[in-house]
Amino acid sequence: MTKTARVAATLGLSLVLALFATHRALIHMPPPDPRDPTASMPPGLPAALERHTRKLAVDIGPRHLGRGDTLGAAADYIAQALTTAGYQPSRQRFATADGDAANVEAVLEGSGSPARSVVVGAHYDTVPETPGADDNASGVAVLIELATLLRASHPAQTVRFVAFANEEPPYFKTEAMGSLVYARGLAKAGAGVTAMLSLECLGYFSKAASSQHYPFPVGFFYPSTGDFVSMVGNVRSRKLVKEAVRTFGRGTTLVARGAALPELVRGVGYSDHWSFWQIGVPALMVTDTAFFRNDAYHSAADLPERLDFRAMAEVTMGLAAVVSTLAAE
Repeated sequence: MTKTARVAATLGLSLVLALFATHRALIHMPPPDPRDPTASMPPGLPAALERHTRKLAVDIGPRHLGRGDTLGAAADYIAQALTTAGYQPSRQRFATADGDAANVEAVLEGSGSPARSVVVGAHYDTVPETPGADDNASGVAVLIELATLLRASHPAQTVRFVAFANEEPPYFKTEAMGSLVYARGLAKAGAGVTAMLSLECLGYFSKAASSQHYPFPVGFFYPSTGDFVSMVGNVRSRKLVKEAVRTFGRGTTLVARGAALPELVRGVGYSDHWSFWQIGVPALMVTDTAFFRNDAYHSAADLPERLDFRAMAEVTMGLAAVVSTLAAE
C-alpha cells in the first residue's frame, strides 16, 4: 500500500469512527414523554418574556464591565423581577481586574432533600457594543419566568436560579467568569449539586430550509431546519441529557434534540455549564444553537425583533417539566 493510500485509509477510518461515535451520541436518546394535558401555558407568558428581553437588550443595552453602569442595571432588574416573583434574591459579588461584578441568585428551598440542589443559570452580560437579545437576554428572560412558574411548587431538592456575570470574552474560562466563581463556591461549601442547566440563546427559531448548521460531523444526523431546541452535554453528562430530552416533552410540543459529545467538538462547552464540569457536576446547555443558526450572533443586529417569543414560552414550559423532574428525587 502506498503512503497516499495509507493516509486515505486512515482518514476514512477516522471518519467512520467519528460518524459512529456521533450516531451513538445523537440517536440513542429516548423518545420524549407525551405532553401533560395539565401543562397549559399561562396566557401572558410570551409577553412577559418579550418584556424582559426588551428591557435588557433595548432599555439597558450592552452589558459588560466596560460599561459597568449597564451591567449593574441589568443585575438590579433581574433581582427586582425575581423579588416580584416571590423570591428573596441575593448577590454574590466578586472582584476582577476590571472592577466588581455580581451573580444574582434566587433559591427555591427543597422540601425533602434541601441539601441537594439543581442549578439553573443564564449569563446576563454581552460582548461589547451588542444588545444581546438572543445572547443572552433570551436565556435570562426564560430563567426569570421559569422561576416564576415554579415558585409555588414543592420540589424535594433545592432549586437555585442564578443569573451569571462575565460569561462572554475576555472572561470566558478564566478566574473572573461568574459561573466558575459560583460553582467553586458551591463546591467549597459542600453543596450537593446533582445537575446544572445553562440557558444560552433561546429565542431564535426558523422554519426555513438550510437554516440550521452544525460542527462536523453532527450535521449528518440532525435536520437542516432550525425549529428545535438543543440540549448539549459532555459524555459524562449523558444520563442528564437523556433525562432532560425525555421530560422536556411533558411541558411542550416543541422538539428538543439531545447530544452528549466529547468536549473537543466545537461549541459543546461554550457556556456556563462548562464551569460545573470543572467541579464534577453533570451539566448541559439548553440552546437554540447560537451561531450555528442565528447569523446576528455577537452583532449589533441581535435585537428582539428577530426572536420568537411564543417559541421561547414553549421552551419555558418544557424546562419547567425538566426541572420539576430533576428536583423531585
